Amino acid sequence: MAEPVIAVQTVSFAADHRGVCLRPVIFKFFAENGIKTIDRGTDSEDPVDYPIYAQRVARDIVEGASDFGVLVCGTGTGMAMAANRFRGIRAAIATNSEMAEFSRRHGHANVLCIGSRWQAPNETLAILHSFFFTPVENGRHARRVRLLDVEGFAVNDLAQNDPEIFAAICREGKRQEEHLELIASENFTSQAVLDAAGSVLTNKYAEGYPGKRYYGGCEFVDEVEQIARERAIQLFGAEHVNVQPHSGTQANMAVYGAVLNPGDKILTMALSEGGHLTHGHPKSLSGRLYTVFHYGTDPQTRRIDYVSMEKIAQRERPKLITVGASAHPRTIDFERVAKIAHGCGALVMADIAHIAGLIAAGLHPSPIPHCDFVTTTTHKTLRGPRGGIIFCRKEFARAIDASVFPGNQGGPLMHIVAAKAVCFFEALQPQFRRYQEQVIKNAKTLAESLISQGFSLVSGGTDNHLILVDLRGNLPSLDGHSAQRRLERANISLNRNTVPDETRSPFETSGLRIGTPALTSRAMGEMEMVQIGALIGELLTSPSPDDRVTSVRQRVLDLCRRFPLPYAHHER
Repeated sequence: MAEPVIAVQTVSFAADHRGVCLRPVIFKFFAENGIKTIDRGTDSEDPVDYPIYAQRVARDIVEGASDFGVLVCGTGTGMAMAANRFRGIRAAIATNSEMAEFSRRHGHANVLCIGSRWQAPNETLAILHSFFFTPVENGRHARRVRLLDVEGFAVNDLAQNDPEIFAAICREGKRQEEHLELIASENFTSQAVLDAAGSVLTNKYAEGYPGKRYYGGCEFVDEVEQIARERAIQLFGAEHVNVQPHSGTQANMAVYGAVLNPGDKILTMALSEGGHLTHGHPKSLSGRLYTVFHYGTDPQTRRIDYVSMEKIAQRERPKLITVGASAHPRTIDFERVAKIAHGCGALVMADIAHIAGLIAAGLHPSPIPHCDFVTTTTHKTLRGPRGGIIFCRKEFARAIDASVFPGNQGGPLMHIVAAKAVCFFEALQPQFRRYQEQVIKNAKTLAESLISQGFSLVSGGTDNHLILVDLRGNLPSLDGHSAQRRLERANISLNRNTVPDETRSPFETSGLRIGTPALTSRAMGEMEMVQIGALIGELLTSPSPDDRVTSVRQRVLDLCRRFPLPYAHHER
């Protein structure tokens, strides 16, 4: 068997739906010449977006996973343009063997791009042979190739200036591509949100508020923040909004700081019942500053126990009641909670971090008409950047703004405020509701799939985007931490979670929290949810799970190849 002239160890391959017809002849060439191959898809004629596949191959080379790449689309042009956006990639189109030869000899190309419209199988073999059996010439050609990497030609400065961090980011990108993301609090943003978050606005300090800054040169970031405010108000319909909080935690703490004094009583949902750390958990500052009482769920239905909440509220007379959850799969009656709170003289804060997208789309009752304060994150179902916002009645506007700045944080992250504005704009579009409808359909279908395999779900199902599995139902010997790690080995990401009447530690837990927003952003639907439920069941209920990991992981990878990350598009 002839040896390639160049020291090829591994070649990364990808094709789009137009190029898939050349897969057999290309893989035959690799096999006959002893070239190890990384297959990055696609393997069907179903339409796909070629830049995603070009990026996979380019990243393999940049990260050192492969030495060379071969990309095939209809003309080769699209793949070449996409791959060449990566520093260190020299992707060349070859329509004949001579072009392939000189792309290596003079251009030192490390990615070969072929157009299936122009090449017959025998011509493809000749092109591959010329590319992989041609040595490079140094001298003047090497000097010219080096000029591609000088300032002005740079495509990715991070790769050049900090390759260690760049490589870690690429690996995380690859992990996101190749894992089924079922963490209920995670999602994928649009490219527009990413562009705003990575913009020059990160350079600008802007302590204060529009028109009342403590720094000069804020006229344009004032525009950005004002646009974000207006869009948030339009989306949710509140009297006042503050878009500056860096996170949901800081949003919650700002509300507390605006209306509470240390030692005041608050009534919140217990963490083990589905609440959040910032709702008075003793490890949180909220639990250390205030006197906390908890309500929970009805032992029979595992829905919020409003009767118990009212009894505690009447007995303890808290100054603030919080409602909202990080692991509650059922619709929340904000109107009823507000009546309970106002009936005992308390204020009420709704934390809608998990369900904000559903509320914005009109698929879950809104707390805005009923609650004094509403806080949320801007990622999760809202599908924006990581950050927080606060809505409130006009009478509390000044107190909330003062509690955010200077009370709770310094200068706002203006690049993230801009990304929030983009997120709100996207959520105002008609397709956002269709996306949220699919999120709920997917959650219900996945829940049914898990139930059919014997899993016990807290409350018996879901009304929103998340599912809470109680492993004590059919797998009492398996704790949440072990289940999470087992699924992670097969490229399925979710998180362990406490369940009502929890007996294990928070590091082990008896439950798993599963959400559908991220997979819905990848355009997966009910059919895929049935498959994913079966994969989870296969791995968790198997008497010999180690024997199943490889098979399950391969099916996960197949799904991920069929449904690429959304990147620059939310709706496919």
